[in-house]
Amino acid sequence: MIKDLKGSIVALITPFNEDGSVNFGKLDEILDFHLSHKTDALVILGTTGEASTTLHEEDDDICRFTVKKVNGRIPVIAGGGSNCTTTAVAKSKRLEDEGVDGLLLISPYYNKANEEGMYKHFASVADNVNLPIILYNVPGRTGAYIPENVVGKLSKHENIVGIKEASGNISYTAKVARYLNDNFALYSGNDDMIVPALSLGGKGVISVLANVLPDETHDMVMDYLNGDVEKAREAQIKYLDLVDALFIEVNPIPVKEALNLMGMNVGGYRLPLCPMSEAHRNKLAEEMRKVGLIK
Repeated sequence: MIKDLKGSIVALITPFNEDGSVNFGKLDEILDFHLSHKTDALVILGTTGEASTTLHEEDDDICRFTVKKVNGRIPVIAGGGSNCTTTAVAKSKRLEDEGVDGLLLISPYYNKANEEGMYKHFASVADNVNLPIILYNVPGRTGAYIPENVVGKLSKHENIVGIKEASGNISYTAKVARYLNDNFALYSGNDDMIVPALSLGGKGVISVLANVLPDETHDMVMDYLNGDVEKAREAQIKYLDLVDALFIEVNPIPVKEALNLMGMNVGGYRLPLCPMSEAHRNKLAEEMRKVGLIK
């Protein structure tokens, strides 16, 4: 299911109750929302899902609940990464046991490994699971790129099937695009660069925007892939201001606020994340009104 994955892959938020616990009733509603609105796959336990503040036991529970609810209708990809390779292997094996369809693996943060260490980190996980893996390059979060030649080496591993490229650096994206083939895909990790990534051979986006506009995000990708470049370009430009507002503060603060403004009541955040400023909230609401998300 992952090898030929195209379209809009939502980087799913994790809803919380007032006491900060995971709100599984709300998660059930959110999953229904995406299953009925063209979302092509789910990424759980990622940056947008606040996985940096969830316990391993909570990760397992979220994964188990999601896999059961989705029941094979669309792929479920889970964040299995860590800056510790041993931890990443152990977590990825647990998630495999819970029945996910694939893994998203972030580059080791804080350590900022050299090229050989970066390669061995990802290869160690890939050697120890029987799941397709998507690499996750997001130097703004981790402090380090996955070196281009390391991407090239990893693209040859039978269990590594793609890269989520979230650097915002189109030059880097173009350089790693040379490794794309039937067994290794590119997914934009930036909602303001969906069409540019597709123009370099990308197959889709792992998207924050899709939390609030799942149909439109899917359509933007598929219009491009089906040859209607102009329609896709128009959609990319149409939603740029909203995308900017969704990142006016650190993700996922604005997107959770957007969902709350839409009446979805997904709750708040875990420290060190806090509610956004009133000025930023007003700006977000303004951009949501412009595209008809709220009145």
